Amino acid sequence: MVRFTGIPVRPARQLNTPHPGWIDLAPPFKHDREVSRPVMPVGQEIDNTRFTPRDTERFRKRVAEETRLAREMAARGDFGSGHPMAGFEIEAWLVNADESPASLNERFLARFDDPMATPELASFNVELNTQAHPLRHRVLTTLHQEIRTTWERACDTAESLDAHFLMIGILPTLMPQDLCLKNMSAMKRYRALNRQVFRSREDRPVHLDINGREHLKHDHKDVMLEAATTSFQIHLQTPLEAAHRVYNAAIAISAPMVALSANAPYLFGKDLWEETRIPVFEQAVEVGGYQDAARGPMRRVSFGSDYARESIMECFQENLDHFPPLLPMCGDTPPETFAHLRLHNGTIWRWNRPLIGFGPSGRPHIRIEHRVVPAGPTLTDSIANAAFFYGLVEDLVSTAGGAEGLIDFATAKDNFYLAARHGLESQLHWDSEERISARELILQDLLPRARRGLQHLGVTQADAHHYLEVVAERVQARTTGSHWQRAWVKTHGPDMAGLTRAYRLQQMTDEPIHQWPLP
Repeated sequence: MVRFTGIPVRPARQLNTPHPGWIDLAPPFKHDREVSRPVMPVGQEIDNTRFTPRDTERFRKRVAEETRLAREMAARGDFGSGHPMAGFEIEAWLVNADESPASLNERFLARFDDPMATPELASFNVELNTQAHPLRHRVLTTLHQEIRTTWERACDTAESLDAHFLMIGILPTLMPQDLCLKNMSAMKRYRALNRQVFRSREDRPVHLDINGREHLKHDHKDVMLEAATTSFQIHLQTPLEAAHRVYNAAIAISAPMVALSANAPYLFGKDLWEETRIPVFEQAVEVGGYQDAARGPMRRVSFGSDYARESIMECFQENLDHFPPLLPMCGDTPPETFAHLRLHNGTIWRWNRPLIGFGPSGRPHIRIEHRVVPAGPTLTDSIANAAFFYGLVEDLVSTAGGAEGLIDFATAKDNFYLAARHGLESQLHWDSEERISARELILQDLLPRARRGLQHLGVTQADAHHYLEVVAERVQARTTGSHWQRAWVKTHGPDMAGLTRAYRLQQMTDEPIHQWPLP
């Protein structure tokens, strides 16, 4: 049996005291995907894998109808409101005894038997989801305890299959030959996605070109490169009237989030960026909008095109106006389920992505999916990253002028790629003309903001302090997951199996990364 041996998780207290002026909405984020079964919202299966021009036209008309309805419902106030809700998903790896990818997620999921776990693109990846919880009281401890219980069961299940469970941004032992169609999960939607992506690319191979500490060039003939990256995706359900400001705040803080959480320095044995997931994912699904403007401003994997100005509905309208359907699977669902809109939105991968979900009553709500953070190094680190995100977003939304008043979109975008490349040492612009290192910015300005934001949300002082101190100590020590991995390789050489094993054993303690002994 796998049990963590690190920092104990405090017992969770029931979250049953209502926040003044807010209405609770607490659906499981995972279950949102199951509202419209005839059409594939993000995680659902599809009925066929080949589409005709007529399918595409029908699908686009349905998306247009649902986009128009969403705008009308938003104007009427028909989307759910309430206290902000927190949740997340973790993408994890299954690895063999030699630390290489283990293609057995179908067997794993059958034995694990939990609706909060789903397959990912590759048969050696699995996604774990949490319930949604109101962002108040001891929510951070609650989330930690919940995912810790799930994670321990997942580790036990993997061990029963002579494998291990691991969370890391990019698996160090991964090699190009692992990313093949043979290792694609056995779901029609993935085969269809592969076919549609390469049809839109006129069968041109994906060209990976990443210049970091070393230079990697690689051509790939399927979408499996996307499976090289795994993330910790933070969800924030928000009242509609604040959703565009929350979205803008998530964009603005993407750079410091990447800098403090970097955990993917290696790909195919090459030492690249602090957070190599960013260029890998953007290049792995390099498909543009209409006329295949893959290298233009409208790319399917991108930082986005701008802040939202007046409503989060601008993002869904942009989806309709600028991106042809990739998976035009039409169903007979009523427009108010937004099944086609949600499916279309699920094939446009902004690093910060707005989503439409549904509560138990069937009322729609908006949440923002923050996708920039890699998986790992530990659950403690992950909850600390989420705490920093939730608190900082709340503070920026509550500040006069919002995040967009502090930093313009173009600067936020430049900061993001600098942080992905250079991590905590990246030199960023924030609210002045002068540059400041990401490390100094986080310690001097952003951590106090995050503390203030969590207090404003009603998170207990003890909970906020415990997890934000994890961030503070990590940043002070300059010890991210990427730093630790590079330090191990510097001492032991480029033994990627040895690195992965040492990392995995430390991960099992759930001690935060800055407390791991340096090699």
